[in-house]
Amino acid sequence: MRLIRDGSAASPGIVEGPMYVLRWDVPKVPHDTISSDEADLELERLAEAVEAARTEIVALKAETESRLGSVEAQIFDPQLLMLEDEELLDGARDYIRSSQLSAARAFELKVLEFRSEWRRTGHPMLLDRLNDLLDVETRVLRSLLELDDPAFALPEDHGKRYILVARDLTPSMTVRLDPNRILGIAVDAGSRTSHSAILARALHIPAVVGLRDLSEHAESGTQAILDGRAGRVIVEPTEQERRVYKERNIRVQEWEQELLLLADLPALTQDRQPVLLRANIDLPGDAEDAREHGAQGIGLFRTEFLVVGRSAYPEEEEQYLAYKHAVEVFPDDAVYIRTFDLGGDKYPRFLDMPPEENPFLGWRGIRVCLDVPELFRGQLRALLRTTAHGDVRVMLPMINETSEVTRTRELLEEEEERLRAQGIPFNTGYKVGVMVETPAAVLTATDLARHADFFSIGTNDLIQYTLAVDRGNARLADRFKPFHPAVLDLMERTVQAAHTAGIEISVCGEVAADPLGTFLLLGLGVSAFSVSSSVLPEIKKVVRAVPVASARETVEEALEARTAEAAAAVLMEGISRHLDLSLFSGRWSLAPEESAS
Repeated sequence: MRLIRDGSAASPGIVEGPMYVLRWDVPKVPHDTISSDEADLELERLAEAVEAARTEIVALKAETESRLGSVEAQIFDPQLLMLEDEELLDGARDYIRSSQLSAARAFELKVLEFRSEWRRTGHPMLLDRLNDLLDVETRVLRSLLELDDPAFALPEDHGKRYILVARDLTPSMTVRLDPNRILGIAVDAGSRTSHSAILARALHIPAVVGLRDLSEHAESGTQAILDGRAGRVIVEPTEQERRVYKERNIRVQEWEQELLLLADLPALTQDRQPVLLRANIDLPGDAEDAREHGAQGIGLFRTEFLVVGRSAYPEEEEQYLAYKHAVEVFPDDAVYIRTFDLGGDKYPRFLDMPPEENPFLGWRGIRVCLDVPELFRGQLRALLRTTAHGDVRVMLPMINETSEVTRTRELLEEEEERLRAQGIPFNTGYKVGVMVETPAAVLTATDLARHADFFSIGTNDLIQYTLAVDRGNARLADRFKPFHPAVLDLMERTVQAAHTAGIEISVCGEVAADPLGTFLLLGLGVSAFSVSSSVLPEIKKVVRAVPVASARETVEEALEARTAEAAAAVLMEGISRHLDLSLFSGRWSLAPEESAS
């Protein structure tokens, strides 16, 4: 059956070959009940299964570290934490005791509750962890039911290579794939940031995820093309499509070689205007990868990894060491560290956050930090101590009022006094800035600029709050419009307010990672961007290809557009005078004739 499916580009590369469809599922658990006399035995069996799973994951982590590196091995840490989660384990134990369920049935039910709760939040971070939860669930249930690991055997036809198609793949399954037999990976579920996708990239296996129902219709042995750069799978391609993708593959490989050479070249526009390209990171260990991709510092260090999933406040020393690591990787560049952006969909267990009708409009960001000073003070002290090692900038999320900035500065001054009293060194030259993420922040930007040392536009939330479109709601995806006239107007106002106040303006949202967005921001007068490390080479390619004068002229026209589509068309025409967009990552860059089915 001929099919074309578009998903998310998870690991780059274009391959063609026969498919191998792997059909597997979580073990089916008998709906058994037990007698009260058997409860102790089932509790013991659950404990043994959890311990067995822990042992297996620790071994797999060690194997991964040896094979792929320590950063990739940390992917299995969340699974180990899940096996220590008291809410999960106590819940399963309660089902055994109070409902007289078997250990397998009790554990299955508790995992179902977790999965349902995480899906209800709709947040990408928690949805990505579903992949890990699936791994843990499968491993524990197979131990309890005495089943073997899901295995698949590729045909022994002289080492022929296949495109692996599946409904989903767990991290454990992905890390064990043999690149010598697997050409590419195509799965119905998942996202680009799931751990399975990260492992596919580490293994250099092209992958497309989020293909919805491909595995239901695909048949083993059928020929397919997988484009891991554009996020497309074509089953039973035509001769013309095979020719087009073969030529595209050659061009992409040449392009990737060119991008590698860009890491050491300066980020200068065609008319010699310098641009700062920094990286967004989630973990301290990501800093080295950012440096290797040519980052000029860290523009957004998300710190939620220190709190999400934790049952206790993070220790100040742990935070200090984490921040210090990133700063020491960039001793001559700025490192922007965002204070905890909790709430919304990020629930540290120790806060016991109450359910909210609209969590993204509720208790989140700076509001949580200021309301829980014992948590915030620990982070501020750790940040202050880190200033002794480099250029640290404290970035505050979800700012709507100047009082939120001034109160934070008061807390910083109080913690400075305590550090002085204790003889702990820090540098008073650090800067405090504001993430501009709401229309309110934009409309009061002139006042905010009097209290902030810098602005950083968080485009994802700014678009969400301006258009009243939940960015995690797939049903509204086509209404999330970065080039909507209202969004462009707010970004222009923010840039002008920063320029008037003489403070730095940078952008750390997804718009900066899109070639059209980079072109737009250059034209608006932004000269500092922060994007994920993997995107840095492509964005540097854009910067070096376009003159700022041309971007400015094009943006003046785009700001007059009445619709998002019209503005995007103006930007597309403007950038195409300087750059061939067809090789950039993402579906949008495909030529119309290639996207036709």
